[in-house]
Amino acid sequence: MLKITLLVAAVAVFAGCSTMHNTSSGTDRDGGKPTWSIAIHGGAGTISKDTPAAEVDAYYASLEAALAHGRDRLAKGDDALDVAESVVRILEDDPKFNAGRGAVFTERGTHELDASIMDGRDRSCGAVAAVRTVRHPISLARLVMTKTPHVLLASDGAEAFADTTDLERVENSWFDTESRRKALERALQQRSNPDDNAPKGTVGCVVLDSKGNLAAATSTGGMTAKRFGRVGDSPIVGAGTWADNATCAVSCTGTGEEYIRHAIAHDVHARMAYSGWSLERAASHVIKDVLKPDDGGLIAVGADGSIAMPFNTAGMFRGAADSRGRFEVGIWEEMKPRRGR
Repeated sequence: MLKITLLVAAVAVFAGCSTMHNTSSGTDRDGGKPTWSIAIHGGAGTISKDTPAAEVDAYYASLEAALAHGRDRLAKGDDALDVAESVVRILEDDPKFNAGRGAVFTERGTHELDASIMDGRDRSCGAVAAVRTVRHPISLARLVMTKTPHVLLASDGAEAFADTTDLERVENSWFDTESRRKALERALQQRSNPDDNAPKGTVGCVVLDSKGNLAAATSTGGMTAKRFGRVGDSPIVGAGTWADNATCAVSCTGTGEEYIRHAIAHDVHARMAYSGWSLERAASHVIKDVLKPDDGGLIAVGADGSIAMPFNTAGMFRGAADSRGRFEVGIWEEMKPRRGR
């Protein structure tokens, strides 16, 4: 009996020391499956716990505002794809996050933006990479999906396609923020290789609507001081974004190269589809056992309305809501229940 007690204690201690964090909601929460669910993220690169309270509160407020927007639209019966796009547009306009306004700088002092979106009904998808003058890259990605026979348009080609649309255009400098410029200066001064150990940051939204449809959307400014037209996982369907009504919708954030190498977003789907794993098990496994510590995190919504938000970094800006009244946001390990706006 003593040996069994010691073994149980040792397992508990080991679990408590794990660097992988997972915040999820199963279908039995409040008794029964939700009719709709939504999760958002603002990147796995997070702020210090010593950050002034006013700044921390501002991040929480931004997450709450985006999440409340998505919640309210889903409660009205809006489609998953429309909700995912509109939530990401809000996050793209928020300078606190690395997407749209507030995107990181390339080594040359410019911005190159990436985004992708996917419809779980039929795996329709669209993506853009290295966009320079489109205020909302996620909307351009959706038009690639709906108005062209292609999936991914990049750089000058994506800009040329944008010329054929009525999307709002801005000067590249419109995306500038002083904090991102200082981050570029630090990166160039401190490293001979500016791509190494860059802060992680992306925004994303995954949705299950009341009709049972799933959608995912992801947008990013990429990596601070990135070079040579570098593209990460955010516009790569299967790496940074995935949606399939049979299983789940996924949006990733972290070291893009690792997410591409391991097809992380699709891997969550595959483990559910081929092995019968739950969303929580599949999502937790790829973050804990496939990726390395500090690689990043993901958000995912299952076809049953469950939500998983695992990460192996110090924190991840995130939020989750569903039809049963869940509404909470988080930055570090703990989630904070909120009433919403």
